[in-house]
Amino acid sequence: MDPSWYLRRLSRMGPAEIAGRVTDVVRKRQWRAVAGEKAAWLPDRRFAPVPGDEVLAAVSGEAVKDLLVTADRLMEGRAEYFGVERDDLVDPDWSFDPKTGRRAPSDVYSFDIPYRSEEAVGDIKQIWEPSRHQHLTVLAAAYALTGEERYAERVAAHLKSWWAANPPMRGVHWVSGIELGIRLLSWVWVRRLLDGWPSAAALFEDNPVALNQIWHHQRWLAAFPSRGSSANNHVIAEDAGQLAAACAFGWFPESPRWRDAALASLDKMLGHNTFDSGINRELATEYHGLVLELGLAGALEAKAAGVAVPESTWLVLLRMTDALASLVDDRLRPPRQGDADDGFGLIVDGDETSRWASLLDTGSVLFGRLDWWPETPGGDVRTQLFSALAKDIQVGARRPVRRRDDFADAGMTILREGGIWCRCDGGPHGFLSIAAHAHADALSVEVRHDGVDILADPGTYCYHGEPKWRSYFRSTAGHNTLELGGRDQSVSGGPFLWTRHAVTTVISAGTPSRWSAEHDGYAPAVHRRSVELEGSGLRILDEVRGGESQPCRLAFHFGPAVEVALSGGTATLSWTVDGQERKASLELPPELRWSAHRGETTPPLGWYSAGFGRREPAWTVLGAGTAADGATFTTTLTFESGNEDPPL
Repeated sequence: MDPSWYLRRLSRMGPAEIAGRVTDVVRKRQWRAVAGEKAAWLPDRRFAPVPGDEVLAAVSGEAVKDLLVTADRLMEGRAEYFGVERDDLVDPDWSFDPKTGRRAPSDVYSFDIPYRSEEAVGDIKQIWEPSRHQHLTVLAAAYALTGEERYAERVAAHLKSWWAANPPMRGVHWVSGIELGIRLLSWVWVRRLLDGWPSAAALFEDNPVALNQIWHHQRWLAAFPSRGSSANNHVIAEDAGQLAAACAFGWFPESPRWRDAALASLDKMLGHNTFDSGINRELATEYHGLVLELGLAGALEAKAAGVAVPESTWLVLLRMTDALASLVDDRLRPPRQGDADDGFGLIVDGDETSRWASLLDTGSVLFGRLDWWPETPGGDVRTQLFSALAKDIQVGARRPVRRRDDFADAGMTILREGGIWCRCDGGPHGFLSIAAHAHADALSVEVRHDGVDILADPGTYCYHGEPKWRSYFRSTAGHNTLELGGRDQSVSGGPFLWTRHAVTTVISAGTPSRWSAEHDGYAPAVHRRSVELEGSGLRILDEVRGGESQPCRLAFHFGPAVEVALSGGTATLSWTVDGQERKASLELPPELRWSAHRGETTPPLGWYSAGFGRREPAWTVLGAGTAADGATFTTTLTFESGNEDPPL
């Protein structure tokens, strides 16, 4: 980051946060000496509980098969991280970035490393991700389900390698709390899943190296919590990892203090990060999934250890689960909103297992399935393992008697008709003063048919290292909404920082087929949008109120499965789902000049990111013209007769 970014970042902090961060800077200087300190542990270091045979037997054959495909690929040293294929994971270099070919320094005091600099360390996410050790939880789960010691032996080899290569406070793996928290959670589950292996105790509770690493991780998290404008999903990961480790690895004199502090913070921060409706306040759906996974893992670990978890913690997790059940489309896919970096709290399933179906299945076990919830395949590994820690948690809360379509506090409305699913965005720009994971997407729409992206949210693609792509994927022009004056609705101050937030007001919502909202991001002009879904047709009306005449662009982005033929003001759409060809037409406002774009790079236009680090060409149609006070633009999306029927 350039110095001006830090000044803008500082301007978004309050006095208490600034004081806390100054304290952190001083403490980080002092911690050079801490790295050499050795842990003291208790003589009684037992580990419990473990999943019983009946729990493992409840995992479906399909889930086991999927898990073993992924585990065997890992045993061959192969995996994909953020679009980069690796084949060097039999004996990994934990500081190597295969994307840039760079290697981060591994024998430098951690807080001296400019880890955000790709020139200095490479792509830090490529380095951090394998060190979350979630590939080891997959291998440990494969051992638990098969008893094959080769999986356990590989887990042990990787842990010993990592511990040797990353002593406390050396290298890049000791600079970010979210990484330490998730890594601790992985270690808890690795130990649990390896319990039947004769060398498990020698690897963990009887191993001074492991004990020292676990102690230093927890001491770090207690010293450097995320605070203020950074108290988003990071603080949940820190709390969940600290809580799980302090309960499962309660082997240190400090363990009760760490446990109690983490439980209190997790309870507070889950509430802080979640709307009353159950939607995550970052309004970035994948972080909803991450926070839910982390919260469940931490709270369940505490309950299994006999710790009284506040009902308020379970209430937030229940509301998040019910909200997820309401949001998903016919194929159990939630909205694609805001940032997404493929982050998971705990991975014990194969690559093909749906995290969203798994979370709903876990919710069924813990809280009870409601009649209106969508059907799920069931039988995934994680749900069964979580069920070994707790079942049938009673929460004194009134739950929705039917699927919700409007979440007023989050500004999210879902319109549905047959196989048509439409998300309308009328919510806050983002969470906290920096809105780190927000996109400039006010009043955007996202439309699917039978689970296929038609009008798509293009996604995220990257965070660091490629600024033009980061800017594109979170820009106004990169979403299905109106741009005025050639600028975004909200003002970016750089990566993970917005210095001005558009304010959106929902005018009408809550009815099955109509929604209307407006925002002030182009003040004095106001952009108002109304959406109506009726039968097989969707009508979008954009209005500009106030302000002077200025250039405008109206964008519609399509999913990668959709072919687009643009003729004048009509875009003919076609795609195939379940072997059937489907079609639709998009009648575009004649007041604008329309052009079609796909896979362009200067500047970027016509792209879709299915996951972090991955992008592929997809069609975008762009209307250009001018808009003054009173300008209106009407767009109509019509699906061919019969398309409204769900697939067999």
